[in-house]
Amino acid sequence: MTNDTSEVKYGERNIAEGNLITFPNPRVGRRYDINITLPEFTCKCPFSGYPDFATIYITYIPDERVVELKALKLYINSYRDRYISHEESANQILDDIVAACDPLEITVKADFSPRGNVHTVIEVRHQKASAN
Repeated sequence: MTNDTSEVKYGERNIAEGNLITFPNPRVGRRYDINITLPEFTCKCPFSGYPDFATIYITYIPDERVVELKALKLYINSYRDRYISHEESANQILDDIVAACDPLEITVKADFSPRGNVHTVIEVRHQKASAN
């Protein structure tokens, strides 16, 4: 049995093609929290190239759309080979989810594993402007 490492694996293809997919909120008008924990986030430091590891916590109150979880998993996995700072990764995740489903409120917390005796937690928030 040979292990051909030159071919693109189906998981890599799914990650590369992954987009945030949404579906209709089944309870529009009811305020409820959706809490998602993604404990295997990885990206690369844009300065050193060293890998960074984090747990991403997403809490949002949906409006008309909800993010589909498998699509979110693939989207988060797409950061694996990206050179991106802790701060930018948290902000980009927030921006992309807001663009996909326009929640009433959302918080993204990126809790990075310590590296070099430094522990970083980035927390970013967005609140939908009220229509007055």
